[in-house]
Amino acid sequence: MVKVEKGDVIRLRYTGRIKETGEIFDTTDEEVAKQAGIYKENGVYGPVPIAVGAGHVIKGLDEALEGLEVGKRYEIEVPPEKGFGRRDPKLIKTFTLGQFRRQGIYPFPGMPVEIETESGRKLKGRVLTVSGGRVRVDFNHPYAGKHLVYEVEIVEKIEDPIEKVKAMVELRLPRVDANKVVIEVGEKDVVVDFTPVKDEVDRGTLALGELLLESDLKFLGYEEVKFKPSVDELLKPPEAEGVEGESVEENVEATEATEETPETAREEKEEPAKEKVEETGESKEKAETEEEKKE
Repeated sequence: MVKVEKGDVIRLRYTGRIKETGEIFDTTDEEVAKQAGIYKENGVYGPVPIAVGAGHVIKGLDEALEGLEVGKRYEIEVPPEKGFGRRDPKLIKTFTLGQFRRQGIYPFPGMPVEIETESGRKLKGRVLTVSGGRVRVDFNHPYAGKHLVYEVEIVEKIEDPIEKVKAMVELRLPRVDANKVVIEVGEKDVVVDFTPVKDEVDRGTLALGELLLESDLKFLGYEEVKFKPSVDELLKPPEAEGVEGESVEENVEATEATEETPETAREEKEEPAKEKVEETGESKEKAETEEEKKE
């Protein structure tokens, strides 16, 4: 009888659904995804490697994994506060219809929108109502306030130190063949050499993957983590190596913008239509005033 403890690296098979509606919102099973209508052509299916307690899956599920036995199936219920959070009335905002139409957007109930605040932060929401020249947008997560039910099975508990590191590489860089990566582990230090595969993946994606991996490997107890090539080497201006096009920094920013929640780290999710809307009329006036001052 092998039980799971915090800090263990495991392979997890799961399907998550909304208790109130029975809707399946995430799964590691390809056939289940197809039947539920959430299958992604570019998705990666099969048992997902995670480190228990590292936040690779949603908090309530992560906590519930401790003490479970390898090979057994369980049903775990996760309350809203440990899932996608409780619904917050303050995250429902009202805009004028004109604010949308000035951007060439004609909102309707259920329409996904993206709004950029004055600070440059992008918020994703969904239109609730369009009435009397007013548009109400809900910025709560679609599953906020919902109870989640997970059917889970811990397929494997990984014991070998090198295989643990490979599993983390697979989690963070699923398009990379982890078997080609050269890994050296010591008692408190680890070296991960991506040189054999560095031409098979975008440099920005690899740099971001290394940043995430460093956090994962330190969670596993390694005090010194070294990568080849290093993040700094990957972020050198592309012209230095005769590379044309966007800078690596821009690629990293683009990758960060599409980074998934820990729970769906191995699956590239479909993004809703991205419509940029003025947050308030005052914001536009402020921006225009600042432009006039600059002139």
